[in-house]
Amino acid sequence: MKTLTTILTTIVLSALFSKATAQSPLYESFDITPDSVFMDLAEGPAVAPDGTLYAVNYGHQGTIGYVRPDGSHGLLVDLPEGSIGNGIRLWNNETLLVADYTGHNILQIDINTKAISVLAHNPQMSQPNDIAISSKGVVYASDPDWKNNSGRIWMTNQSGKLKLIMQNMGTVNGIELSPDEKLLYVNESNQRNIWVFDILDDGTLDNKRLLIKFADYGFDGMRCDEQGNLYVARFNKGTVAIISPNGQLIREVVLKGDRPTNVAFGGKEGKTVYVTVADRGAIEAFRTEFRGRAYLLQESWSHH
Repeated sequence: MKTLTTILTTIVLSALFSKATAQSPLYESFDITPDSVFMDLAEGPAVAPDGTLYAVNYGHQGTIGYVRPDGSHGLLVDLPEGSIGNGIRLWNNETLLVADYTGHNILQIDINTKAISVLAHNPQMSQPNDIAISSKGVVYASDPDWKNNSGRIWMTNQSGKLKLIMQNMGTVNGIELSPDEKLLYVNESNQRNIWVFDILDDGTLDNKRLLIKFADYGFDGMRCDEQGNLYVARFNKGTVAIISPNGQLIREVVLKGDRPTNVAFGGKEGKTVYVTVADRGAIEAFRTEFRGRAYLLQESWSHH
């Protein structure tokens, strides 16, 4: 039998989460979960078509947790021994792809059966940190080498064979495709650069150029909206920077926590941006004017 405290907590959580589906003021952060629902290594996140949000390190390291639209939350899976997740993407509306930085893997998790398998593995990877996925299932992985202040980019498809496509970068972290999938954006946490590449027909990269550089604070995960604007977690600054496709800083959304690690679109009309906030172990969110690229992908997959 549920205790009164449990019932009240569920009611409060449900009220918090429902704000994400209401017409909240644009670009004003509100809580999806209280503090310490996720550990201080909260990362991910990804939102499924039913509105369930998934993030890493729920309760303890090496897990994937969920937060449902009614505010309830729990453990989805324990990852294999020695694996710790970082960035998460949704593929084909039924599979979570997880950057497993300790196991040098890209894992895949069936949301329905909870079965875990390895999509791609390469011990030469320093640590797959974040991932981006195309509509056809091409996966790009950032691979920072924090110790040597350098990084690389890998790609694979659903066959799982990894190909090294870019070397000699800084500490690569956030990674995302443009809505038309012609461009790949990659940021470097320590160097505070965001680069843009042309994506060639075979998925490889060309024409590296600087989109924007910041003078202070690090970067973490980032995602695109339908207009091609980038939403970039600024670690230690406590903001999400919104940057236009031509490299102009449009605005910064101020969060309650200081260490946002990643962002994901979902919620009503795909216009809610969910943010994993490491120092709080919580999920914050804010509403935006535009739908997320990931939301549009989900719609296209559901119509197939």
